[in-house]
This record gives sequence, structure tokens and C-alpha cells, in this order.
Amino acid sequence: MGIIQRQTIIGTLFSYLGALLGFIIAGILLPNIFSTEENGVLKLLVSYSLLFSRFANLGFNSVINRLFPYFRNYKNHHNGFLFITLTVNLLGFLLSIALFFILKDTLIEHSSHRSSLFIQYVSYLIPLIFFTLLFDIFDNYNKVLYNAVQGTFLKEVLQRILILNSIGFFMSNLINFHTFVVFYIISLSTPGLVLSFLLLKKDRFYLKPDFTLLDKDMIRSIASVSLFGIMGGFGGILVSNIDAIMINSMIDLSSTGIYGITFYFGSLIIIPSRALLKISSPIIANSLKDNDHKTLQKIYYKSCLNQFLIGSLLFIGIWANIHNIFKILPPAYEAGKYVIFLIGLANLTDMLIGTNGLIIGLSKYYRYQTYFIFALALIVIGTNLLFIPHFGILGAALASFLSKFLFNLTRYIFVRVKFKLQPYNFRFILVLLIAIISYFLGKMIPVCSNFIVDILIRSSVILILFSSLLLILKVSPEINNLFISILRLLKIKK
Repeated sequence: MGIIQRQTIIGTLFSYLGALLGFIIAGILLPNIFSTEENGVLKLLVSYSLLFSRFANLGFNSVINRLFPYFRNYKNHHNGFLFITLTVNLLGFLLSIALFFILKDTLIEHSSHRSSLFIQYVSYLIPLIFFTLLFDIFDNYNKVLYNAVQGTFLKEVLQRILILNSIGFFMSNLINFHTFVVFYIISLSTPGLVLSFLLLKKDRFYLKPDFTLLDKDMIRSIASVSLFGIMGGFGGILVSNIDAIMINSMIDLSSTGIYGITFYFGSLIIIPSRALLKISSPIIANSLKDNDHKTLQKIYYKSCLNQFLIGSLLFIGIWANIHNIFKILPPAYEAGKYVIFLIGLANLTDMLIGTNGLIIGLSKYYRYQTYFIFALALIVIGTNLLFIPHFGILGAALASFLSKFLFNLTRYIFVRVKFKLQPYNFRFILVLLIAIISYFLGKMIPVCSNFIVDILIRSSVILILFSSLLLILKVSPEINNLFISILRLLKIKK
């Protein structure tokens, strides 16, 4: 437990540092330095690489997480598990590249009449797919070896520092956009390379074949978990990236760039959720194993309430400062104003259901989580096809919100029926009322000419109002206890 707690704390710090670097890159530099079309190219490269690499993984992320304990044996180099994993993923990579070449003409055709810029870089997807896959494999392998921090640092911090350096070279006129894209690909590929080196250095890169444990039952288990892993993993990535791909196909590359940047602001709300879910995961796993319904209900309730109040505060803070956001972004991005609102709202529904997904995914009903994700992917595609022609990029955001809402409602009902868990009570209504009051009072503040001063004043007022009402009404015992602990700490220091 000490290892889990320590790595969770360090990982959370890296996540927040990464979020800060991400805001500087995606929120300030990219939209102000590159054109909307150029940002569209960067967004599409990432989206396509994630889709192809997740297919190439052949569901082995799920196999690593679920079945590695049966192979774990340090003396016997984990019974050839890494060799099996890399062999399967090499086959998956070859299949994904074959699929890429089959679809390449279609990708080019969909881009040619909208914008020719992406066509210049479509072949760059091949190395990006490979190194994205490589990182996924080794990051998951490293995590089951009880080292989750390295991957977080490499992906959240190092990768973004390299991207910042590349942007600096471009701003200094040392490189052009074409060379920047090359540097961008290298930056995205570096975490996988570094993680490979670290595993080699720590003598954990075991490639000796060993098929001792591959009896019929184990092969059947690997096949089953892998199959559901392919559907669930690919469906999850599809949901996160299909909107940008469809915008490029149905509108143009410039709109893809606008959507990608404004989407980022709406996704800031979900960042705190990562740390909370990591902390909850081992507790939920133990509770399910021991059939501890009381602890499961407690964790479920607390995660829903605390995530909802944090998400609500961030949502109203962003929306109250929406006029300031568009002082940071160039005028062209104002077309994505309500993209921020709808994506923020979609992420808020995710936070509202707390550890719901973990409860399903870690239980005997894990297959249903795959079914739900696959259904979500179909709904997202269908609603995008329906809304984008009528509402443009706003239609893509609306599709994401409606799909997430239906997805989360279905999962809530499932957990309610199968586990008899129901986390919601009057406190959630209090959080909603506090958020509404804090938002409207914050909006009443006159706009300052200096947007930085305006952000500081408006955000501070909203934070003080929201926190004060939260503490006075004792909505969350955890928040009140944290506040008391801080006051005691300050008294001790005095």
C-alpha cells in the first residue's frame, strides 16, 4: 500500500505539471503561432496514430493488466510474458500498417478537397503508430511491475518539454513548419524509446521465449480478454478522436484545428479525476474481492460527490472566464466557444458518476464495460453524422455530450441494478445550487481591461464564494476535514 500511495502522489504531481505545460502549449502557443489548418494537421496526426496503435495492440493492454499476475515470477523472468506480448503486438502492428495502406487513399481523398496540407504528412503516421504502440506496451508492463510513475513523467512532462523546445525553435525561425512536424513526431515518440531503455537498464527486458504456462485454459483466457480488450480499447480511443477525424472529412482541416484547441479547454475539467480514480482503484478491487458492499458504497458515493463538486467549480470557473479565454486565442477560434461549454458539460457527467466505470471494469461484469464502450462509439459516430452537417463543429461537441450522457446514464442504471449501489442524495443538489450562485455572482463583476487581472479577480471571487458555501453547508466531510487540517497546520507553523 505504501508503494501505491507514494506513486499515486508523485504521479498526481506529474499530471498537474503536465496539465500546466499542456495549457501553455495547447491553450496559448499553438493557436497563436500556427494557423488553424496547421493545428488541424497536428490534431489529426495524434488522432489517427491513437486509433491505429490501439488496433495494433490487439487488446493486450487488458491482457497485461488482468493476466500478468499468473505469469509473475522474477526468477523465471515472468515466464516469457514480455516475449509473448511483443510478438502479438508486432503482428498487430503489421496488421495495422496493412490496414493503413488499404485506407491511405481514402484518407487522402477525404482531405484533398478540404485541405491538401494533411496529405503532405500522412506517411508520418507509420513511425508515430509504432512508437505510440511501443509506449502503451511498456507503460502497462512497467505498471504491473509496480512502477507507474515513469510512464506518467515521460508522457505528461518530458514529451511536452520537447514539444515546447520544438515550438521555441520555430518561433526563433530556426526551423519551418515542415521541420517542426518532424520534431513534433520525435517528441511524441520519445517516451516509448526512453521507457524501452529504462527497462533494459533495470534488466526487466526479458525476451527469452517460454511457453510453459500457455496451456489450453490460459490461451483461452488470453484470447477472451484480448477480444474484449480490442473492442473496449479501440472503442474508447474512437470515442475520443473520431469527432476530429469526421470534422476534417465533413468540413475542413481548419475547422479541425479550431475544434482541437477549444476541445482542450473543455477537457481541463476532467484532469483532477485521474488522481481520484487511481487512488480508488485498489480499494474497489479489494472491496469487490471481499464482497464488501459497505466500503464499495462508501467509495462510490464519495467519488461521485467530490468529483462533482471539483468538476462543477472548474466548469463555472472556465465558463465565467470565457471572454478572457478568447482574448488569449486568436479571433478565428471564437467559432468554438460553445464547443468548450458542451465538452466541459460532457466531462462533468463523467465526474458525476465517479468510480462507476471502475466498479464494472474490475468486477465479474467487465465484459459489459466493453459492450457499453462499443455502443458509445456507435452512438458517437451516428450523432456526429447527424449533427455535423447541420451545426458544424458545434454539432460534434453536441454529439459528444449526448453520447456521454446516455453512456453514463446506462452505466449508472447497470450498477444500480447489479450492485444495488445508489450514490446520489440532497448534497448533489446543494453542489448544483452553490455552483449556480457562485457563477452568477462571479459574472456580476465588471470586466477589467487587463484580462489577466480580470481572470485573477473573477476566479478568486468564484473560488471564495464556492468554497465558503461548501464549508458552511458541510456538503463534503472530506473537504471540511481538509480545511480544518490546513488551519491546524498554519497554527503549528505560527
